[in-house]
Amino acid sequence: MIQFVADGLVNAALIALGAIGISMTYNILRFANFAQGEILTVGAYFTLLVMGVLGFGIGTMGPIAFGWPLLLSITVAIGLTSIVVLIVDWLLFRQLRDKRASRITLIMAAFGVSLMGRNTVTLIAGHEPQYFDFYIPKTFELLPGMRVRPDDLAIVAISVIAFVILFAFMNRTSMGRQMRAVAENPTLAQINGIDVRAVIRWTWIIGASLATVAGALLAHNTQLRPEMGFDMLLPMFAALILGGANNLYGTILGAVVVGLTEALAVYIGLSGYRAAVTFMVMIGFLMLRPQGLLGEKE
Repeated sequence: MIQFVADGLVNAALIALGAIGISMTYNILRFANFAQGEILTVGAYFTLLVMGVLGFGIGTMGPIAFGWPLLLSITVAIGLTSIVVLIVDWLLFRQLRDKRASRITLIMAAFGVSLMGRNTVTLIAGHEPQYFDFYIPKTFELLPGMRVRPDDLAIVAISVIAFVILFAFMNRTSMGRQMRAVAENPTLAQINGIDVRAVIRWTWIIGASLATVAGALLAHNTQLRPEMGFDMLLPMFAALILGGANNLYGTILGAVVVGLTEALAVYIGLSGYRAAVTFMVMIGFLMLRPQGLLGEKE
């Protein structure tokens, strides 16, 4: 029975990495970025590309079936993905912001970017799934009734490190404080001399960086497909809404609830309905607390 907790926490870590980018876009740029799933996918494909260029494979690290070659590839892929995201922002979203487009216009534009991004990846990489590595690490018993792979523990550990770095950046750096100020009131922040455009650039870079890490680890854990990020979109939005759209800690907590719920649905034989089960749980929570678990009333 307790096995679903281990599976759910690994899933939650990947959902949270992607969902934080949506949360930051929602709070700072003021729209729901439906293209976040494609950012995750593009980051994973860039990781595969860098691995191919380096020719080192993914390496190993003790019992873990990946090592510094994969981590180095992810680091380079973060830079490439951030460049792509910033170009898209410069070509599309910046133009819409300058013309004071409505929130629904920005959302539909993001939806269009999502469709174009997925089709572009399919055109370049093809439909067939690809794998970082075919090695399947052995599981071991972490607790009575709970078996995990060393890779699962590494994924959770990498996610926790990423969250710690993110919150240190948001709370200890000047740019982090400026981002929080813009999220609170962009007009007042601009009047006080904050470079809002720099804040927006950092928002995209952070979101793309975390999405690339999520995409690469998810591809390593399962398989790499053009639809991979789109399949993650609903759990990521569920985590955002459930945790509270205006609270990064809430997004992580929401991801934990979504991850555990999906894993429990699979464990009790409802794998084909896990999305429906997750949304039923989410609706139940929101009936009791409409602003989300840690959110505040707007």
